[in-house]
Amino acid sequence: MTRREELAANLATVEHRIGAACVAAGRPRDEVTLIVVTKTYPASDVDLLVGLGVTDIGENRHPEAGRKLDELAGPRPRLHFIGGLQTNKANAVARYADVVQSVDRPRLVEGLSRGAVNAGRTVGCLVQVDFGVTGIGRSGVTPADVPRIADALAHAEGLRLDGVMTVAPLGVDPRPSFDHLVRISGALRRDHPDASVISAGMSDDFEKAVESGATHLRVGRSILGERVPLR
Repeated sequence: MTRREELAANLATVEHRIGAACVAAGRPRDEVTLIVVTKTYPASDVDLLVGLGVTDIGENRHPEAGRKLDELAGPRPRLHFIGGLQTNKANAVARYADVVQSVDRPRLVEGLSRGAVNAGRTVGCLVQVDFGVTGIGRSGVTPADVPRIADALAHAEGLRLDGVMTVAPLGVDPRPSFDHLVRISGALRRDHPDASVISAGMSDDFEKAVESGATHLRVGRSILGERVPLR
């Protein structure tokens, strides 16, 4: 099996699962955007995925993400930066990322705004929410802090407030967190009607995210295979 055939088969399986989840939830399939997480994989895989119809990819490391875009041989997909982002790298990331899903502090908003303005771009942004139910301490803000970061994004030059994102807590049922994120999104849209993105769900739990109401899924391993650990 060629790499293209492998990716095509895995992508078809994931698409079938998403379609079935949408049917079970009574939702149209076109309400849900698949973001294929290509971190650690080569630009050649991205080219193959784009050829198979993928429009959105996810990356979480700078400068790997920007370099990968430069190495593409074909059309450029929409790039979502999904990892924790250091403030001193925000300026650079805003020069190539189409969406930054991991915004969780005012200084990051300021850095992204400077980068976007200097590059003459508009960058979509999501507020990352951490529900902290396992005490592990992921990136993200508490639910109570979402309006503060959202307002900062909405008023920042060069940035566009698109919605909210979360990573499900480890080792527990993700549904309560996904349901809570949907409620946060509803409250946010009362003040920011266009902030409709709800990014939740990965390879192990994306059907539950669809059931809760997620609009964007971040799926990597189920499509690209097990990653080789980074050294």
